[in-house]
Order: sequence, then C-alpha cells, then structure tokens
Amino acid sequence: MCLNDNTYTTVTKLKSRKLIEQLFNGGKTVSNFPVKIIYKQIDFKDDVQIKVGVSVSKRNFKHAVDRNRIKRLLRETYRLNKSILHQNITQKHVCMILYLGKKQPDYEVLNEKMVSLLQQLNEKINS
Repeated sequence: MCLNDNTYTTVTKLKSRKLIEQLFNGGKTVSNFPVKIIYKQIDFKDDVQIKVGVSVSKRNFKHAVDRNRIKRLLRETYRLNKSILHQNITQKHVCMILYLGKKQPDYEVLNEKMVSLLQQLNEKINS
C-alpha cells in the first residue's frame, strides 16, 4: 500500500474495540483546541502503519447530522494532510481524533488545526 496516497480506506480505520480500549487506557495526547489526538504505539495485524478513528461528543452536539458533518470534516482534513504523519513512521500506531469544541467548525480553521496537530504528532512519534 502506498503511503502517500490520499485515501482513507477501511483498513486504515480504527474500529476494533480492543484497540480503542487499549488506546484510551494508556494513550498520549496532542491537542490544539478544538481538536485533540490520542495516540499509542500498538502492534496489530493489518498491513498499515497507522489506524485512525474520529469521534465527536454527543453531549456537545445533540443532533446526529451535526456530529456526522464534523466527523466528515475531520476525516477529510486528516485524509488530505496525512502525508505529514506518514513521512518517516516506522512503528505501528493507533490514533483517535476528537473534536472538543461546542460550535460547528469552519473547514479552513479545522484544516489549519489538523496540519499543526499532525506536525506535533509526527515530532512526538519520531523522538
């Protein structure tokens, strides 16, 4: 699988309850309000280096359409900028992207935050 392609396939999605539980029990965080990434080095069977999940709080956004729109924006900003993270990663990691804000985000602002978060995460993973 090519690391620099701009896809977000089923294999790269974080769906395993066991992996998510391990991530939330001992993961480290990188934050740039209103977005936060929890990450942890975990070995898994699939052929990818990073598995990523996206989550939006039901407490802050009561309507599913609002949560789904934010999740689509988060996935899209990750998909377009994931090459920042994939440049020189060697071990397998799982990540969860969380939206912490209480207002609907603007795409441009979200994209800027995602770029800076992925750069921070890249530095932390490779140090």
